[in-house]
Formats: sequence, C-alpha cells, structure tokens
Amino acid sequence: MEATDNSALRIVGGHTGLDLVNTVEPRVPGAEPEKEHLNTPEELLEWAVRTRVVEPVEAREIRLVWQGEAALAAVLAIREALYAVLLARLNEEGGPILPYQPALEQLGTRYAAAVARGGLTLPPDSPTIGRLRLGDVAAFAVQDRLAAIAVDLLTRENIEDLRQCPLDEGGCGWLFLDRSRNHSRRWCAMADCGTRVKARRLTVKRRGRQLPPK
Repeated sequence: MEATDNSALRIVGGHTGLDLVNTVEPRVPGAEPEKEHLNTPEELLEWAVRTRVVEPVEAREIRLVWQGEAALAAVLAIREALYAVLLARLNEEGGPILPYQPALEQLGTRYAAAVARGGLTLPPDSPTIGRLRLGDVAAFAVQDRLAAIAVDLLTRENIEDLRQCPLDEGGCGWLFLDRSRNHSRRWCAMADCGTRVKARRLTVKRRGRQLPPK
C-alpha cells in the first residue's frame, strides 16, 4: 500500500465524515486500496488540522498527550465502520443489502465514549439553551470528534444526496454529497475522475479511428 502526501489529498466529500472515508484510494469494496493517507499518527493529525477537525494550536497540545497509535487505530475503526454503513445504504436499491449492524454498533459505542468524556455547556452566544461539547479532552480529541462527525453524517444528511464516484465507469469509488441543483453530479470531482475518464474515452475513440479497415 502506497503512502501519499496529505497535502495533495482531495477534499471533495461535502462532509468531513465522507472526507474521512475518502482517505484511501480507490474505494473498492472488499479490496485493498492502492493508497492509504492515514498511515501514521502524524499523518492523521495533519489531516485533522487540514479538515478543521482540530485547530493548529490544539494539534500541538494533542501531540504531547495522546497515544498516537491508539488514536490512529480508533479513527481507522470509525472510518471503516462508517464506510460499511454508508455502503449498505447505497446498496439498498439495486443490490443486496450488506451486513452493517456490527459497524453501526461500533459507531454507537465510539460515540457513547465521546459523550462520556464530553459535557453540557451554556454558552451565551449559542442559539440553543445549551450545547453538548465533545472532544475537549486532548488525548482523545481526534477520535471523539470524528465519532461525533460520523454520527452527524448519519443522522442529519439525506440519503438521496449520497453518491459514489462510479467504479464501473473508471471512477475512484469515493463517496460524496450531491448538492447540485438538479442532482446530476456523477464524479467525486469533475477536474479529477471526470476529466480522466473523458480523456481515456477520447483516446480509445481516436485509436479506433486510426485502425485500418479489416
């Protein structure tokens, strides 16, 4: 599996939970990915800063107090559990429903642990009476916030907006939310997968024109 520079990783999911799922390339169910973007605790922390899961000033404190390997293992477990649940929902129509209950239970357990380390606050600038704050314990901040982000994705987003970059057409299998006006977005990013697929099709078409008649 190839390690890659997180600064080059595309952020195209439309939700941080999906950006977490998309930290491997390509996303092929049941297959080993060619590229893993979260190989080390440092890569995880860099990605968390880039996606605003944590602020740069928080990252310095987290480095001092967290158990990096344990945090990385927890985040990867959240990532794969979230992917399993989302893939099951995507396959409810047009394919067999994949088993997702263990993954759903794991996400619930991770979220419950985050809540147990969190607390209620009464911020004066909040539009609600109170607010549940999660991920304030630096040693567990990354995994707790990502557990909350995963639950937010599952409980707030509309399943009709969830898309997968089409593997059968040359896409990468990444997941994203289709926010387009007419729900016509097909690719994770037109400038990446969409352009590459169109270029390959054009090359094949040109080669076909150049072949001598039989």
